[in-house]
Amino acid sequence: MSALTIQYLEGGVWLPQLALWLDAPRARKGPERVFVSHAHADHTAAHREVIFSAPTAELMRARIRGQRVEHTLSFGEGREFTGNQSSYRLTLLPAGHILGSAMALIEHAGHTLLYTGDFKTRPNLSSEPCDPALAVGCETLIMETTFGRPAYQFPPAERVLDDVIRFCREALADHATPVLLAYSLGKGQEVLCGLADCGLPIAIHPGVWRMTKIYEQFRCRFPPHELLEPDRAAGKVLICPPQAVKSSVVQKLGRVRTAIVSGWAVEPGCRFRYGTDAAFPLSDHADFPELIAFVKRVAPKTVLTLHGFAADFAQSLREVGFDARALSEHEQLRLAL
Repeated sequence: MSALTIQYLEGGVWLPQLALWLDAPRARKGPERVFVSHAHADHTAAHREVIFSAPTAELMRARIRGQRVEHTLSFGEGREFTGNQSSYRLTLLPAGHILGSAMALIEHAGHTLLYTGDFKTRPNLSSEPCDPALAVGCETLIMETTFGRPAYQFPPAERVLDDVIRFCREALADHATPVLLAYSLGKGQEVLCGLADCGLPIAIHPGVWRMTKIYEQFRCRFPPHELLEPDRAAGKVLICPPQAVKSSVVQKLGRVRTAIVSGWAVEPGCRFRYGTDAAFPLSDHADFPELIAFVKRVAPKTVLTLHGFAADFAQSLREVGFDARALSEHEQLRLAL
């Protein structure tokens, strides 16, 4: 068995023998390749050579200008690559986080590693469902643990969306404009889908609009909506990115009621932290029970955790019998792969 060095550097995972980065947040301009799990800003940069899904490719082109060498894979498609010292096979599996989000199944020297990136196993309205089936029994699982403490358990999405719709109806009945604050990529589209049967007119911020048009290129269907124009916003439900709450666009609307839509809304003080009237716990990440269930399903020999409550979640896994450790900037692990 060869030994594969796994390093956590600058917020990304580096596999030197394979000359492969996993979600490097800083631009890599050298000969190495970068697997990009999805198109959120904290997982992308202006890399020279990338591996990703077709939707991520299109979303990344819209967000990061410039030329790059692109390896676009379909879900379930494996492709051979050559690293510094040996070749490897990389297969994309759907992660269920946002449209195009992917996990990387890496096969090297007869052994397997699954890198999840951000993921969610609960049903989605606007992205592909998570499916790790091809990775069951892998040697090593590298997983994100954003909500890796037992306190983070999300209510059913249907109930949350019912509460969101009720909030909007009450605001409109009180002659106020409801403003739902959701990330322009991923959460905005999920909220838009969640409003499909409410019968309310919807307008979306230009940033959300731009990402939504790309979703539609991949056959995602949304309820009727229009581009937000402040002088025509009265009587409509607005979907805007969180940073827009203090923008001139929102301030021109007059009387508004704002709500943040985020997994962090399970924390009692969330709405005060965001300065909104309400907070709704709708997340595109796995919560604690999902994280545990995911590990049990994949059943790896070793688990490496990163992001969020990585150390806490590794401890929780050890308590149920898994060999688990947290990655950090100061740790370098050599695993038999």
